[in-house]
Amino acid sequence: MKVTIHAKGTEIAVISKGRDDDFISLTDIARYKNPDEPKDVVKNWMRNRSTIEFIGLWEQLNNPSFKGVEFDSFLQQSGANVFTLSPQKWIEATNAIGIVSKPGKSGGTFAHKDIAFEFASWISAEFKLYIIKDYQRLKSDESSKLSLEWNLNRTLAKLNYRIHTDAIKDHLIPGSLTPEQISFAYANEADVLNVALFSQTARQWSENNPELEGNMRDYAAIEQLLVLSNIEGMNAEFIRMGLSQPDRLVRLNQIAIRQLQSLTSREAAKALDSKPEAERKGTRKSIKNI
Repeated sequence: MKVTIHAKGTEIAVISKGRDDDFISLTDIARYKNPDEPKDVVKNWMRNRSTIEFIGLWEQLNNPSFKGVEFDSFLQQSGANVFTLSPQKWIEATNAIGIVSKPGKSGGTFAHKDIAFEFASWISAEFKLYIIKDYQRLKSDESSKLSLEWNLNRTLAKLNYRIHTDAIKDHLIPGSLTPEQISFAYANEADVLNVALFSQTARQWSENNPELEGNMRDYAAIEQLLVLSNIEGMNAEFIRMGLSQPDRLVRLNQIAIRQLQSLTSREAAKALDSKPEAERKGTRKSIKNI
């Protein structure tokens, strides 16, 4: 997601990923110093030995594919009057990931926020502080929005779960069961949803994450909670239709994959569908044996 922050009247583009690995436009920061030729400002900054040392160290700490031999070559050449270094040359030669160059009218040179703040310090210490202040505002706004959306979807999932449990009570639980057996029936059907969406039962998640409190739904993404809310209602209808548990599991898994494909990227949904059929059958057996 591309957003904008403001520092002393200068608009600066940010490629925000909702985490701490955002990329900030060096081109926009450079316009504070030279509105007409921001590319030259970036190139001049990259000629400095201290700059190459910094971005090289950043790559060594964060990029396993970084080419150290090429980095050493640039470091040796830095400081010479004839030495020049562009972002494109740096990226191509060293396989760097901390700086990216985007073509086109809305493109430019972007850098990981750690590098961008270092560049801003070279431009102006005062300007850097203004950038950091508005960037922190951006992250605070994102955090508040994500928290609100997450809590809303968690609430929807809980409300739909009431519909789900009513269907289980009306169609799957005979009147002669003990409280322990009734509890087992609810947990068993809850794991149908867990496997359909998360590819594991509640017990499997707890065994794989002993250091975490709560359950897998407490750590679910917003998109997953929305899909969970949807398949809870669908499973309730499938139960009323008299479909068997294995059939419901297959249908719900397919629905979850399709909905995640719509809400996120295809790559995220593929992870849900990455297990072979034999492994899925084993998971179905684990539900029955809870």
